[in-house]
Amino acid sequence: MKPTAFNAIHKALNAKMVAFAGYEMPIQYEGILAEHERVRNHAGLFDVSHMGEFWVSGPDALEFVEYATINNVGSLEKGQVQYSAMCIESGGIVDDLLIYRFADRFLLVVNASNLEKDFIHLSEIAREFDVQLENGSDSIALLAIQGPESKHILKKLTDANLDELKFYHFGIGKVNDVDLILSRTGYTGELGYELYHDPEHSEDLWQALMMAGEEYQLGPIGLGARDTLRLEMKFCLYGNDIDESTTPLEARLGWAMDLDHGDFLGRDAILKQKAEGVGRLLVAFEMQDRGLPRNGYNIYAGEDPVGLVTSGGQSPTLKKGIGLAYVNKPHHKIDTELQIDIRGKRLAIRIVKPPFIQKRTG
Repeated sequence: MKPTAFNAIHKALNAKMVAFAGYEMPIQYEGILAEHERVRNHAGLFDVSHMGEFWVSGPDALEFVEYATINNVGSLEKGQVQYSAMCIESGGIVDDLLIYRFADRFLLVVNASNLEKDFIHLSEIAREFDVQLENGSDSIALLAIQGPESKHILKKLTDANLDELKFYHFGIGKVNDVDLILSRTGYTGELGYELYHDPEHSEDLWQALMMAGEEYQLGPIGLGARDTLRLEMKFCLYGNDIDESTTPLEARLGWAMDLDHGDFLGRDAILKQKAEGVGRLLVAFEMQDRGLPRNGYNIYAGEDPVGLVTSGGQSPTLKKGIGLAYVNKPHHKIDTELQIDIRGKRLAIRIVKPPFIQKRTG
């Protein structure tokens, strides 16, 4: 397992460490519930240095990224971030990612579990374009600070105008006198920021943020709470909710896809599926009976199997079981009541409109 630049800090804090995507990562510190509530009510600090970062430059950089991803990259302004996905020819999702547009290049931020696969996939596409593709993952460390108090904490350490930094935008600035990329996206549904920086500054940056955040109850957050936070927002997790067997239409990622802006890998298959009709859709559901839904559990309409859970668990905010599932039409509609099989017992669920709680990205 590879350590991140914050590994010694995690262990000094007695974090429970696990293997994740080839890295040794903290799954929790004080406990998932306490960490989840800290982010919802105050602020939390996440080590997300396991994420992959690829640089794309060269004369055909825009055309390359446009073809490799499903959204309209040309519509991005410099300093803007876009959520998107990459597909294979069949329309299946290779990965979801963030695209950062600089004046002369692009930064693609991909999931850690797909880093090697993604780079091979993009390298094969790059053969047809005049571009330079560089894997910068090992030279970039990444911290995320999320929660309603995150701006107040960060303001103590930077001269950057955080009031003017819009959601899904970024800039180059200093935090604690460290030059870095400062962006405003997030995976929690709360106001938050990401700090892409040189790993040699990681420990000092962590300590400065924790000290600045002490009065705002800032605390370290592990992968466990990161998962419950994203589930409450219906943010997809690659390998669970999306993969190469699912398409953007099935995953309801149409808002992150532009079928009209030009050709991209997988577009023909997606257009064909759209014309023929999608047979299943990713839905959000809440437990009506007491129980915890988990990945792989079957969903029924009477005696007929109609769906499969992809993500699930207890919502710390709602104090009930929630989940995501692919459900066959017409059982996908809001307020449809179905049953889930949990260890041989059929329990009631109801399809709901996502997200499970209101976004508070500011």
